[in-house]
Amino acid sequence: MAPRKQSAATLPEQSGDSVTESAAETKERITPKEIDIHQFIPVKNGFQGMLSYTSKRSGELFEWAHFGDEQEMELQELKNAKSSDKGFFQNNWFVFDDEHQWVIDYLGVGAYYKNALKPEQFDDVFTKSPEEIRALIEKMPAGQKASLGYRAIQLMSEGGIDSLKVIATLEDALGVQLTEK
Repeated sequence: MAPRKQSAATLPEQSGDSVTESAAETKERITPKEIDIHQFIPVKNGFQGMLSYTSKRSGELFEWAHFGDEQEMELQELKNAKSSDKGFFQNNWFVFDDEHQWVIDYLGVGAYYKNALKPEQFDDVFTKSPEEIRALIEKMPAGQKASLGYRAIQLMSEGGIDSLKVIATLEDALGVQLTEK
């Protein structure tokens, strides 16, 4: 069951004699009481490689073989993961699709996802100008910077990144060596 949303109360704007409500001021809010903690949430692997999480509560093992793979987890389990293994959120190893972005706010981990990329956006970074790449990397969470470095190495070995300027920018902005010198 998806959460029910309710509009936050806003004061109407007055224009002349008529009263109108600004759509920009209407904010969707999720009430925790309305959320079923036993619902299953699709969680994507935000780590470049195999990712595994073992529930401290039940001992259940969740495994994602590749970056971007999806696995369903109970919302209650995600709450437990936040308490026991916060690094999965801090490093953006758990990624949520657009339909389930509300989970980030519900769990109170929004600060970790502020400038995070979705798995399908990673390869787009390498097509940007060096200045744009640097600006994006400066804002990224540390876990995603590492994943971006791993992805760059993969694409370079496949011939997907061959621009020396892009490679140099990635090395400088990520603080890693991607090529042998």
